Amino acid sequence: MSTSIALIALGAFLASAVEMVEALTIVLGVGVVRGWRSTLIGAGSALVVLAVLVAALGPALRYVPIGSLRLVVGALLLAFGLQWLRKAILRASGFKAVRDESEAFREEREQAAVAGRELRAGLDWYSFTVAFKGVLLEGLEVVFIVIAFGSAQRHVAVAATGAAIAFVVVVIAGVLAKGPLSRVPENTIKFAVGLLLTSFGCFWGAEGAGVDWPGDELSLLGAVGFFVVVSLALVRLLRRRRLVLVAARAEA
Repeated sequence: MSTSIALIALGAFLASAVEMVEALTIVLGVGVVRGWRSTLIGAGSALVVLAVLVAALGPALRYVPIGSLRLVVGALLLAFGLQWLRKAILRASGFKAVRDESEAFREEREQAAVAGRELRAGLDWYSFTVAFKGVLLEGLEVVFIVIAFGSAQRHVAVAATGAAIAFVVVVIAGVLAKGPLSRVPENTIKFAVGLLLTSFGCFWGAEGAGVDWPGDELSLLGAVGFFVVVSLALVRLLRRRRLVLVAARAEA
């Protein structure tokens, strides 16, 4: 297995796991309060839509010239990855609050409890729509990552397999935990995903622009290492800055 294929599978798995944990929190919060039938039908309907998107868009991208595809995908991954990486750095340094899955679960339960009950086609419409929208919106990011990761190297099946494994792992963990996966180190995973997306974005974007990387795929590991060093340095710098600001406020 080549370096890029291994990183594609890992990136798709980690990114999908993060989004699926958030989707699972929504589904659990609604299902626990309002029942599982309508909630699961809504979640299942969203999964069908997402599967159709992957099945339709994946093969269609084979007809796009590989150079142009890598340039476009690289630019999109770079923009997407820097956004994830920025949030992860701010959270790791204390400038941004870490997402609390237990709190998100509690809020979903409270909203589900006070919402009115309206039946359509035999379904609790609130449960159906909230589960459908939650899974669809979180899943669209998974679809983007799967298609972007896979299409640039013509390995959509590899990325899709990574996402599928993440789905199975998250669902099993959620069933066993019988609640939100609050112990999942979400920011650490997002940090890793941000690093992979940014590194792949730079690597493929440059390749699409005609750059020949020394060592070919091994240069991808160098890109990952570079962004790891820069990101950790930024976390350390921002932590120091935050401590200075806290001390200044205390003195004031």
